[in-house]
Amino acid sequence: MPYLHPAPGPQEHPTPKDARITHSSGQSFEQLRQESLQKGTLFEDADFPANSSSLFYSERPQIPFVWKRPGEIVENPEFILGGATRTDICQGELGDCWLLAAIASLTLNEKALARVVPQDQGFGPGYAGIFHFQFWQHSEWLDVVIDDRLPTFRDRLIFLHSADHNEFWSALLEKAYAKLNGSYEALKGGNAIEAMEDFTGGVAETFETKEAPENFYEILEKALKRSSLVGCSIDIRNAAESEARTPFGLIKGHAYTVTGIDQVNCRGQKIELIRVRNPWGHVEWNGSWSDSSSEWHSISPAEQRRLCHTALDDGEFWMAFRDFKAHFDKVEICNLTPDALEEGALHKWEVMVHQGSWVRGSTAGGCRNFLDTFWTNPQIKLSLTETDEGQEECTFLVALMQKDRRKLKRFGANVLTIGYAIYKCPGKDEHLSKDFFRYHASQARSKTFINLREVSDRFKLPPGEYILIPSTFEPHQEADFCLRIFSEKKAITQDVDGNVDIELPEPPKPMLPGQETEEEQQFRALFEQVAGEDMEVTAEKLEYVLNAVLQKRKDIKFKKLSLISCKNIISLMDTSGNGMLEFSAFKVFWDKLKKWTNLFLQFDADKSGTMSSYELRTALRAAGFQLSSHLLQLIVLRYADEELQLGFDDFLNCMVRLENASRVFQALSTKNKEFIHLNINEMWKLRHRKINHLEEITGADSSKNDGGDSMGQSFRGSKEASQFIILTMNI
Repeated sequence: MPYLHPAPGPQEHPTPKDARITHSSGQSFEQLRQESLQKGTLFEDADFPANSSSLFYSERPQIPFVWKRPGEIVENPEFILGGATRTDICQGELGDCWLLAAIASLTLNEKALARVVPQDQGFGPGYAGIFHFQFWQHSEWLDVVIDDRLPTFRDRLIFLHSADHNEFWSALLEKAYAKLNGSYEALKGGNAIEAMEDFTGGVAETFETKEAPENFYEILEKALKRSSLVGCSIDIRNAAESEARTPFGLIKGHAYTVTGIDQVNCRGQKIELIRVRNPWGHVEWNGSWSDSSSEWHSISPAEQRRLCHTALDDGEFWMAFRDFKAHFDKVEICNLTPDALEEGALHKWEVMVHQGSWVRGSTAGGCRNFLDTFWTNPQIKLSLTETDEGQEECTFLVALMQKDRRKLKRFGANVLTIGYAIYKCPGKDEHLSKDFFRYHASQARSKTFINLREVSDRFKLPPGEYILIPSTFEPHQEADFCLRIFSEKKAITQDVDGNVDIELPEPPKPMLPGQETEEEQQFRALFEQVAGEDMEVTAEKLEYVLNAVLQKRKDIKFKKLSLISCKNIISLMDTSGNGMLEFSAFKVFWDKLKKWTNLFLQFDADKSGTMSSYELRTALRAAGFQLSSHLLQLIVLRYADEELQLGFDDFLNCMVRLENASRVFQALSTKNKEFIHLNINEMWKLRHRKINHLEEITGADSSKNDGGDSMGQSFRGSKEASQFIILTMNI
């Protein structure tokens, strides 16, 4: 069946769902509005001030901007006049046609529009110079509050505006989106699909028209029928072609909106048509089926009215679908996720979300081309348990999004080249090593690594367990990411970097003097010489002893152990609490030191006296520690140098602190049953949680807490837990 979006009519708008407050005051839109009304003043947003910092970050305005409220521009401003429609979007002097194309598409979906543009505001009763809009960001909805001061020149809006100068919803929406991304300048250049996702929480699929499937018309028809947002564009080969006009009136490198699709009978033939809109509000296609083309004379006036055909230069036009495929290069479809779909929709997806980070030196391993570091990327286990109806495979869609790159543009950040690969899981719930990827090929992967905010693809695989690895193309590139997995049937995911309990071997018992090895006898003699009769040494004397012995070894290169390392060693081994190290405890530590030294030498592949931070995970695992990616990232940031290398002293310091933290944790587990099920990774997470979250995990009594935000306050009900947190904060 052909499909046209119906003209918007009066409907009862649904109440927007809860969205997270983002204003720095911590107050909601309604609280801020009531506060302004009580004061008798119009709201001024200190978070996004009416000055040049909100406009540009890399240039100065070429004309003198004046910030004015709508009531200072026109006599009778309206928020929405006659319904929010695609004709309300006219581009100004900002290069954000991609955003305008998405807004135009948004107006075709009443429910999605009411979510982004809440209807509880306007210039009538209750007006206080404050408005709010809601956007989806990385699996949650945010409520963005703004004041209504807009940049103008000679009493005209500079940027996005409505064709009716009394209507301001679209200009205010653009301002809210600029605030979300840091400035108006941050909105220059982009893809319509990015804003479409932020308006719906949907997931993108991209089609190259020259390589589109045979049923491409049906795909677009179904997408529009299901209220998906659809955009299209023409590629450019170089910067000089940007916004160049073709002989047929189309603009290259420009974002358009697909607003309808239909069929007509023309001279006995069925013609497939598609309707497209230019966000400029003018400049249209001039080929067949354009506004004034002769083809319209061959169909009845009633048919023309059904298709809403007009000869106005309003930016919207019809064209034959075959011409559309020939002249446009790319079509982007934003499919709505379950929380945005209309009730009674034909199809809904199961959605799983993972938040993660690529951190230089620990989890930023790059793509499979970089085998030595690829395995260090985050790894997510995906269990496909149910096949599609009547099929032997499971359909799922993977969408990998890098976070906040537009907001970080002012700091020099660019959109990274990203992608992912999917491997068959070998059956172990542990982080896969380098050797696995050396000998196993991927089962599926993203079509390409590309510098877009999000990369998404649809797959079909047999039921089973798989490992999904998101990565940047180049190693050592840092970013936060959001990974979403949509499946037609229920699927299960888990982070392979999850918590694995640490099992430490029992420390060896001290030997009697007659059982000492020759090496230990030499140590005893040196120890007696330095320590005296009490056979105890301070950190300074321990530094002398260890450096005197280790520097005789030819197989390890390092300058010397630091005093802080020796203090940490005494903290680990001191059982009397006097800040001194006895010889019996030193011998126990020496056994550990030999093990750690051998590990360091094993991973110092080039014998340079340093270890790559990417090898630290394996080295720690060999030492008995298996840490989450987050904790590993913090350790790398603490101990690795600018070249992502750890010297022997740094490695030893890290091992001693981890051993100390683990030992304290084991003592707590024994003494306090409420901690018995928490390992070191979970305990680390606790230092980021407030007391109400702690109750859910440990059952701690929050009544003994004064509700403060600091971790010392949050754990006041458990002295031992506070000691552990203080310790791990210094790892």
